[in-house]
Amino acid sequence: MIDPATDPGRYDQEVFLALREWQYFLSTVDQDEMGADPGDSMPERRSILDLRPNGLEVSAPLYSINDKMLGAGEPLRVQPGQRVLMHLLNASAAQIHRLALPGHKFQVIALDGNSVPTPQAVDVIEIAPGERVDAIVAMNNPGVWILGEIRTAARQAGMGLVVEYANQKQSAQWGPPPRSRWDYTLFGTSASHPEPDHTIEMVFEKVPGGTNGINRWLINGKEYPHEREFMLHQGRRYRLVFRNRSDDSHPVHIHRHLFELVEVNGKPSAGVKKDTVIVPAYGRATVDLVADHPGLTLFHCHMQQHMDFGFMALFRYA
Repeated sequence: MIDPATDPGRYDQEVFLALREWQYFLSTVDQDEMGADPGDSMPERRSILDLRPNGLEVSAPLYSINDKMLGAGEPLRVQPGQRVLMHLLNASAAQIHRLALPGHKFQVIALDGNSVPTPQAVDVIEIAPGERVDAIVAMNNPGVWILGEIRTAARQAGMGLVVEYANQKQSAQWGPPPRSRWDYTLFGTSASHPEPDHTIEMVFEKVPGGTNGINRWLINGKEYPHEREFMLHQGRRYRLVFRNRSDDSHPVHIHRHLFELVEVNGKPSAGVKKDTVIVPAYGRATVDLVADHPGLTLFHCHMQQHMDFGFMALFRYA
């Protein structure tokens, strides 16, 4: 981590937290996908769905933060009134995680290493494989708490960290956070975007693997590599429209480039720059990218299983 010269460093403690799962196995259960909320926007949900049985998913029995299961490592020790800067990394290959710290809020200040234009306080951080979130937590609720995954099974299987205030010796406490949905657009502005030079539509689809098989993944009807299908010209601005026509959320990533969020499920945003974005189940995300790094560029879903079974494409510069 390199701190910019302009960073005033208004925090008292800095911690780096890497989330992982262990001992992966194939299962019929998709452990990390949240159930649909009646209020969810699903602009890419088709009127006629593919009713073939879903294939096997990647599950895990064990979880950790900084390679320690909940309760196995040293607690994060804090003082009342401190501001703790947390650098969160989802270092896993398979699952989206949602973290909360009871009685506290996360002031999100950066996503994927880029400062957000509008820092906001949230109760839950959602972070997909490959994503990074920087947030400041004001330590203003003395006690001993569990910073952990909101899914009970994952938290009890290790995805948590004890946060211990000075002179507090009671057992660590957990309580469910207020119900909320992660929303990148909260951290952006309402500014307009320059018109792109070109628009590239990308449709993501699942080919169900059936009871004993593995799902396969298509981008615009094809699997990797899409040779010479996605061509970029140096210096031009491209609008990428990600249309997820599957019932899985996909954290999509493009190598060597940053993009700016334009909208997610119809909610506009500006100023939020990332290299990985979760495209929700049956959802849509639109980003703008300036072609400023010539050479072969890999685009893929950061879920390793999806990537292994077709969800990749090569972008080339003309």
